[in-house]
Amino acid sequence: MERYVQTKKRYEALGIDVDAVVKRLASVPISIHCWQGDDIQGFESSEESLSGGIQVTGNYPGRAGNPEELMADFRKAISYIPGKKRLSLHAIYSLLNGENVERDKLKPEHFEGWVSFAKDAGIGLDFNPTFFSHPKVKDGLTLSSPDEEIRQFWIRHGIASREVAASFAKALGEPVVNNLWIPDGFKDVPADRLGPRLRLKDSLDQIYAKRLDGVIDCVESKVFGIGVESYTVGSNEFYLAYAAKHPWVYNLLDNGHYHPTEMVSDKISSLLTYFDKLPLHVTRPVRWDSDHVVALDDELKEICKEIFRHDALDKVLIGLDFFDASINRVAAWVIGTRNVQKALLYAALQPHEMLRNLQDQGDFTKLFVLQEELKSMPFGDIWDYYCETQNVPAGAEWYDAIMEYERDVLLKR
Repeated sequence: MERYVQTKKRYEALGIDVDAVVKRLASVPISIHCWQGDDIQGFESSEESLSGGIQVTGNYPGRAGNPEELMADFRKAISYIPGKKRLSLHAIYSLLNGENVERDKLKPEHFEGWVSFAKDAGIGLDFNPTFFSHPKVKDGLTLSSPDEEIRQFWIRHGIASREVAASFAKALGEPVVNNLWIPDGFKDVPADRLGPRLRLKDSLDQIYAKRLDGVIDCVESKVFGIGVESYTVGSNEFYLAYAAKHPWVYNLLDNGHYHPTEMVSDKISSLLTYFDKLPLHVTRPVRWDSDHVVALDDELKEICKEIFRHDALDKVLIGLDFFDASINRVAAWVIGTRNVQKALLYAALQPHEMLRNLQDQGDFTKLFVLQEELKSMPFGDIWDYYCETQNVPAGAEWYDAIMEYERDVLLKR
C-alpha cells in the first residue's frame, strides 16, 4: 500500500487520477477464448483434424478432453485473473450429449450448458461459427466454394451460429460478439480471384440478411495460412469494404493476421473514424500468424494506448486468440489475459492530453522526452494494488497454485 501511495503521487503530478483508473480498469471486459484449453479440439464426434491454416504445436500433458474438464480449467484460470471476464466459444464446443448434430443444424439448446456455466461464473459469452476441421471444407473452401451444396451447408451454419449468439444475448441480457472467420484460399496462384470473392459476398449477404437483437456481427480477415499461402478470399480489403457497406457488420482486427510490418495499433484510429464499434483479437505473431501466448510487448502496449487515447473503451471489444500446447494450458490463459490487462493499465496511466498538446504545438523534443520517461514509470506498483483490490495474486505466486492443480488434476487425465 505504501508503494502504491508513493507511485500514485508521481502519476498525479502528470494529471492522472489513479484511483479512477483502477476503478475503470475493473470494468473493462476481456473475452477469453475457450480453445486454448483443449487445442481447438471441441466436442464433436468427428475425428477430422485441424485444417485451414490452423496448427497447434506441443504435447504438454493435461489437455481438457470433455466439457467438464474444460469448464473446470477455465474456472481455475479466471480465479487468478482480475477484472471483468467473458468466454468466447467456437461452434465445435456444442454440448451434444452423444447426439450427432451437424453444424448447420446447431440450435441454442445445444449450448444451454454454457449459458448456465456463464451465469454461475458471473461472466459473459461470445461466439464463433467454426468453418474448419470438417469434411465439408472442400478443396479448402467453404463460403466461397463453387460447389453450391457445400456453400449452402456453410451458409446454414453461419445463420445457425447467429441464432445461437442471439440466444446468449437474450439469456444473459447483454450484447454478444459473433465473429466469422473462414479458411478459404489457395496454396498456389489462382486463376480466378474475383469469382470466390463474389460467392463469399453472396454467402455473407444470406447470413446477414436480417439484424438480430443483441448480436454484434463481425468478420475477420487473414493475410495467409498454411496451405493458402498465395490467396485468401476473405482479405482485409474485402471485409473492410463489406463492413463499410453493411451497418450491423464490423471488421474485426486480429493483430496476427497481417504482414509482419503492419501494426494493428496503427489501424485502430482509422476504423474508429468510421465505425462505432471495433472488435479485436489480441494474439502474438512470431514471423507469421503463430498465435503465441500474448506477451507484454511494445505492440500490445501501443494497441492499448490507442484505445485510451481516443477514449474508446466502450467501442473497442477486446478478445483473445492464442493456442499453445507446449506449456501448461491453464497458465497460458492466465499469462496472456493478465498481460493484456497490464497493457491496459499502462495505457490508462499515460497523460494522453498532455502528449497530444505537445504534438499539436510541434514540441516534438519534449514529447519524445516524456514518452521515454513514461516507459520507466513504476506502473507495476499500481498493478499490484489493482490485483489486491480484485482479490487475486499480484505477482507470480499464482504459478504455484497452477502447478498444484497440474499435479492433482491435469496429470491424472
